[in-house]
Amino acid sequence: MRSGTVAVIGRANAGKSTLINVMVGEKVAIVSPKPQTTRDRILGVLTREDRQIVFVDTPGVYLSRNELTKRMMKTTETTSTEVDVILFVHDGHAGVKDEDLELAKKYFDLGIPMLVAYTKIDIMPKEKIPEDAKAFSEAGVEADLYPVSARKGKNISALEQGIYGLLPEGDKLFQEDVVSDRSERFMIAELMREKILLKYDEEIPHGVAVVVNTFKRRENGTYEINLDIVCEKQNHKAILIGKQGRALKETASFARKDMEKFLDAKVFLTAYVRVREDWRDSAGLLKELGYGDA
Repeated sequence: MRSGTVAVIGRANAGKSTLINVMVGEKVAIVSPKPQTTRDRILGVLTREDRQIVFVDTPGVYLSRNELTKRMMKTTETTSTEVDVILFVHDGHAGVKDEDLELAKKYFDLGIPMLVAYTKIDIMPKEKIPEDAKAFSEAGVEADLYPVSARKGKNISALEQGIYGLLPEGDKLFQEDVVSDRSERFMIAELMREKILLKYDEEIPHGVAVVVNTFKRRENGTYEINLDIVCEKQNHKAILIGKQGRALKETASFARKDMEKFLDAKVFLTAYVRVREDWRDSAGLLKELGYGDA
């Protein structure tokens, strides 16, 4: 039996969360094409007869612009030193730049066993792959590179086997039926935030937090959920609500469908928009909204 933790690290939008969801076989992390989709450290657990791989999804690497992103980057840096394996995820479709190689080398130099998942090969020229793999090697990143497509399921089994080969021998870290360390309440908030990321443009989604006030299962098996969408400015609130409340109704309906799928039950959802100015730069508000300590 082999088991261990795998830090999934890479730039924003490299496809980390999508890859974890596919490998675990269930949705344990929200996905959108925008930076800051993943804000917390989230575990996704893959258990088979001879292995248990505990993936640690981390916020995408980019420059910190406020207290929230500073904490997100600290989470990523801390996680990278506390695991058995590093899975560095690179967006192959975006090409390979010097800064990508420098970032990969930084994590490789930690001395922790590392693999490179070269993603999105379904939407890029295949002849680019050997050239980019050579660039990683020549930059001193002597880690096996796996070209994969999470969306198409290509080479996922090979990547899993590569991770398995680097895991230490040991007992399971979680019970077999566990797929994530996060609560249903946490995932409900994340599903709402995912839909906001997908529906709204520009800066507004990044300045939004979701707080679940009520999460109650009724005797008939249905769920009553009441939540607040917290934004930073009054004009953002107006955009989130939309004319005659249409935008908020559409977003809530979109989110409710995924909540019902996740909970396998009928959901009665109520959502309100609140303004907490500049909450991303306030230590007190960050803690109040569930983003912990620096």
